[in-house]
Amino acid sequence: MDIINRLEHKVVVSVQAMPSEPLYLEKCMVAMMKSVIKGGAGALRVAGARDVKNAKHLFDVPVIGLTKPDVIPPNWQEIVYITPTLKEVIELIDAGADIVAFDGTMRPRPNGETLEKIIKYIKINKRASMADVSTVEEGINAAKLGADILSTTLSGYTQFSQNKPDGPDFELLENLVKETGKPVVLEGRIWEPSEVDRAFELGAHCVVIGSAITRPQLITKRFVQR
Repeated sequence: MDIINRLEHKVVVSVQAMPSEPLYLEKCMVAMMKSVIKGGAGALRVAGARDVKNAKHLFDVPVIGLTKPDVIPPNWQEIVYITPTLKEVIELIDAGADIVAFDGTMRPRPNGETLEKIIKYIKINKRASMADVSTVEEGINAAKLGADILSTTLSGYTQFSQNKPDGPDFELLENLVKETGKPVVLEGRIWEPSEVDRAFELGAHCVVIGSAITRPQLITKRFVQR
């Protein structure tokens, strides 16, 4: 699939904000997208139909779309909340997402829906599917179900992966590359350019960076709480 080839060896920037944050305003999200594209981002990962539509309208780069709830629930480590059902998948496809990202774990989904059904629907609609996982077992399962891309996004953020290092999960990346034969994305807790270099050395297809570039409140905390 050509869109997956276009991601190879690229730095993808996740441009997201929660509705409760000042940057969530549409003009702010658009300005952030323009800024990271100007800086050399090879693709965008954005949340919600609004931002997917704007990204597709403004830029000629692959757009990875996902959804999240307006408020992250307190039991977020235990539930599926990233693009959980077909309803959200359809919204992203209708908005023009080239790649649909979703929780790729084996946990129960709302309304009795299944990971297999979501992956099949994305494939039928000729889009690429990106499974966000937290363990090697989850990645192997998603690959068997037909996911096109695997991402380490959920490492450290599920009940099955809580004891993870503060930095990127290079071990998960390396094992997914070895065990699945799928393009694997490193995402999560990336703060240094050297970590991007290491990811590519370990076989990452591309690297997604979010907070270190687009979350000023978290960037500020790193300096204030040193």
